[in-house]
Amino acid sequence: MALQVGDILEGKVTGIKPFGAFVALPESKTGLVHISEVSYEFVQDLATVLEAGQTVKVKVISIAPDGKIALSIKQTQPAPERAPRAPRSPRPQGQQGGNGGARPAGGRPPRREAAPRVWQPKPSQPQGDLSFEDMMARYKTQSEEKIADLKRVTENHRGGYSRRRG
Repeated sequence: MALQVGDILEGKVTGIKPFGAFVALPESKTGLVHISEVSYEFVQDLATVLEAGQTVKVKVISIAPDGKIALSIKQTQPAPERAPRAPRSPRPQGQQGGNGGARPAGGRPPRREAAPRVWQPKPSQPQGDLSFEDMMARYKTQSEEKIADLKRVTENHRGGYSRRRG
């Protein structure tokens, strides 16, 4: 019987590490249950939940080409019911936050239904019939302007060049 993704098996915990637990499977195979796949609740230390020699029910999540088998204990259990969130109470008058009360009473900004914005590069400016030397001259001029702006800003933060001389 070859293992397949989605199979639910019983195995024995053979070792516990900070990142997960190794489980011995049928046919002398071993798989790893990552710490995030042990329980639906947060697990700080696996030793508090599992111990070596314990028999566990696991589900095969994936089988890598190199033979590594990823397992899950939590996917063999029903998901717990989540309690509905309690509505947030509005803040008392005068405590709206830093935006002067522009947000609605729930404390969240209104949802935008528009598609998310995706970064797009700026369209390149038409170069015309510039020669390589003309393009290099333009680049050099722009670079010198940027460096001059940067120097001006950094010198203003330091208190000016004349103060540093001593």
